[in-house]
Amino acid sequence: MSKVLLQASALHKSYGSGESRVEVLHGVDLTAERGEMTAIVGASGSGKTTLLQILGTLDKPDEGSLIFDGLPLTTLNGSALSSHRNTNVGFIFQFHHLLPEFSALENVMMPGLIGRQPQKELIERAEHLLARVDLQHRLQHRPGELSGGEQQRVALARSLVLQPALLLADEPTGNLDTESGNRVFALLSELSRSLNLCVIMVTHNLQLAATMDRTLTLTDGKII
Repeated sequence: MSKVLLQASALHKSYGSGESRVEVLHGVDLTAERGEMTAIVGASGSGKTTLLQILGTLDKPDEGSLIFDGLPLTTLNGSALSSHRNTNVGFIFQFHHLLPEFSALENVMMPGLIGRQPQKELIERAEHLLARVDLQHRLQHRPGELSGGEQQRVALARSLVLQPALLLADEPTGNLDTESGNRVFALLSELSRSLNLCVIMVTHNLQLAATMDRTLTLTDGKII
């Protein structure tokens, strides 16, 4: 098994047309390995979120290639890309997007329930993940009964329930106080190591970025 999990080459992306056309990415190259944590930093509007969405196949580049574990993603059709996302990629965002009418356990199980996976196995996996993020005593609590940090830890567990190889995080601590943010980040780091998980995180927090394996700066649509 190759250590390299994801390789992006010469990614270009623009929006609009004519005089209103804005080129966001200008030939981005990026390689990420299993078990590695990579931070992407840069000024607001530099294209960090656009790059993350392309890496997660939520958006398509205008030009360039994206290879995941030897599979050329830019050649796949919509249904194949959807299957790839569901199987191989976990997402965690600044806002947790938990479903308020469901318990923490049910929220973590939700991606598997949508994918019609066996419920018994999903319950066991979700309970295990919630214990990993120290929420085993909150299984039946709904999001409104949890603190912001606890809700984000539920979102982290949910992103891992389908056992992805790649976790993409867009400002996952940006909406939390310092203590809660540091705790979520510490859990993310520990899970990356123990699960051999490739993590790519967009962040404005340069202190957190400095503790990761690599920090890449996106400036004028290019990686420095």
